[in-house]
Amino acid sequence: MDQKENKTLIFTGTKRTADEITKYLRQDGWPALAIHGDKAQTERDWVLSEFRSGKSPIMVATDVASRGIDVKDVKLVINYDFPTNVEDYVHRIGRTGRGGAKGQAITFFTMENAKQAKDLVNILREANQEVDPKLLELMKIAAASSGNNMVLVKQKLIL
Repeated sequence: MDQKENKTLIFTGTKRTADEITKYLRQDGWPALAIHGDKAQTERDWVLSEFRSGKSPIMVATDVASRGIDVKDVKLVINYDFPTNVEDYVHRIGRTGRGGAKGQAITFFTMENAKQAKDLVNILREANQEVDPKLLELMKIAAASSGNNMVLVKQKLIL
């Protein structure tokens, strides 16, 4: 499969993280470009054009690219940072598998996201997707914990 048909979209929570990941990917020889709100509109248009054409099959983005951008052949969406709400998660992963095509989404989910575990589990179940047992465990921990106790739970899990 050539690059034009094998695009990857990586979502981050901040512009800085998007730029850092892009820098690391490019240093390792990966053809990646970043798009976010600090880029001039002309640069965002150019990055999107390079991504659409497959010249740069990896685009690292903030949520500026999660809505209203239609790009064919996105085979993989990676949520490097989980978004602040589950609606943004749905918009992000909706960038892949469009028009009946197959796609895959990978999401990194940490203890910092524990409060959103229940919403994510519900969305996955509604879509008849497999729910990782570790996510279910995190959901239970979050339900049993509150505010300050969450820090203690984090420390216990790390040890």
